[in-house]
Amino acid sequence: MTPPLRSLLLSSLPRPPAPARLIRTLDPRVPVGLKRCLVEPLLNRTFAEPLAEGEFDALEGRRITLAIEDLGMALTLTLADERLAVCTEPGEATIRGGWREFLCLATRREDPDAMFFQRRLLIEGDTELGLMVKNLLDGREEGLAQGPFGDLLVRLERLASPTH
Repeated sequence: MTPPLRSLLLSSLPRPPAPARLIRTLDPRVPVGLKRCLVEPLLNRTFAEPLAEGEFDALEGRRITLAIEDLGMALTLTLADERLAVCTEPGEATIRGGWREFLCLATRREDPDAMFFQRRLLIEGDTELGLMVKNLLDGREEGLAQGPFGDLLVRLERLASPTH
């Protein structure tokens, strides 16, 4: 196929939806059971050490929502049987922000306190619970950027960088 013909064919095809729009469209349609299968093992492996040490015990019977506004995504977590679990009930506290802010929080590229003071991340509802979870996330020396989850975060960070 000649380059002009290929270019013409490609330009006539509909553009794929932007990742944020695609996620915003798909997330509400993903069953909670599937989210549990995908998210819970990842979180429980990532936080295995602090979970074993009882650092998340204050979340037992409580619920926190992580709301990624620009993706239209929200995930409510609780602690059940010493494991983090996705739940359908509303959170008592919500940590709200954009996906780049959550990415910075996870990779420790920026000071989490500064992001809260700048109101790029917000805690709503039970602020004591929200601060406890924020401090647990912030207290991880290496952030969440370890293992396969860390590799995914690094790739997302590259996509989010202004040079892309």
